[in-house]
Amino acid sequence: MISASTALSSAPLSLPRRPLRVAILGATGAVGQELLQLLDERRFPVAELRPLASPRSAGRTLRWQQQELPITAVSAESFDGVDLVLASAGGAASRQWAPVAAAAGAVVIDNSSAFRLDPDVPLVVPEVNPQAAFQHRGIIANPNCTTILLTLALAPLHGRRPIRRVVVSTYQSASGAGARAMEELRQLSRTVLDGGEPLSQVLPHSLAFNLFLHNSPLQPNGYCEEELKMVNETRKIMGIPDLRLTATCVRVPVLRAHSEAVNIEFNEPFPVEEARELLRHAAGVELLEDFETNRFPMPTDVTGRDPVAVGRIRQDISDPHALELWLCGDQIRKGAALNAVQIAELLQSPAPTEGGAV
Repeated sequence: MISASTALSSAPLSLPRRPLRVAILGATGAVGQELLQLLDERRFPVAELRPLASPRSAGRTLRWQQQELPITAVSAESFDGVDLVLASAGGAASRQWAPVAAAAGAVVIDNSSAFRLDPDVPLVVPEVNPQAAFQHRGIIANPNCTTILLTLALAPLHGRRPIRRVVVSTYQSASGAGARAMEELRQLSRTVLDGGEPLSQVLPHSLAFNLFLHNSPLQPNGYCEEELKMVNETRKIMGIPDLRLTATCVRVPVLRAHSEAVNIEFNEPFPVEEARELLRHAAGVELLEDFETNRFPMPTDVTGRDPVAVGRIRQDISDPHALELWLCGDQIRKGAALNAVQIAELLQSPAPTEGGAV
């Protein structure tokens, strides 16, 4: 099998500025469906679209731009002549097929965790580190959803005053576990309202009128995999390998859109109004706060929308060098599919200068 670190000279650093032959690996999943919608909404130049999935989905069709497209089982031949692969089929599928697609000459933007910490694979949030996308060798990693949302808020502030430490608690929706988890939350909520006992089959516990610590595997240090993703990915994206960051990740009974409570410590005091103005004008961020009415971002504000909503920016009363803020972002959209499409759009534009953002 071809490895991700293999030099893949046939994969261009930029994408041609013409309609592209695009394959979507994992086209039937929640993120795959969102990718299809975004390609249409954003008028991404598609000459040919190839929906790829596992053998159990082969033979079905999906509708896109008034076309009924056949879903085919992924194989090496699936990538013949393909310019761009948007992959969201899980780590095992990406490890198997992303290097194959890249070796065939495609640029792969992968939404799984398979390559995120590979030193030869860029991990990209276009508003934060766009220049990294042009350093790929055929594969670009799309970060974890909570990491994307977090770095959009951190990067503008760090650009003004260096960050010393971050403490973040997440409130993660069912969408982070996929379409089946979302449907299970709907069904089990009805069960509880009808007086029944909610028995989960997708998640380890019922999310209906409940919450629990994130269900990703626990590591020897007591942190779960999801929490360590936030630590390691944020360091890589922001280019701060020694950033002190700790996370607690929680599943909550929300269908779609994640929330985060963030405490940010700087090397010096950071005036609240200065931080507020930076975030008000930051790319990909929407400032949403009204202290008089106690109105701040909610998952319903961002569901189905592109921006990450940030608010309740305030001075940490326990530390003169720290600020507190709250944010919400659509996990399927900016936390996954939108970020991937934005990377593809970025690769069709001139490469930014080092340190530049779009």
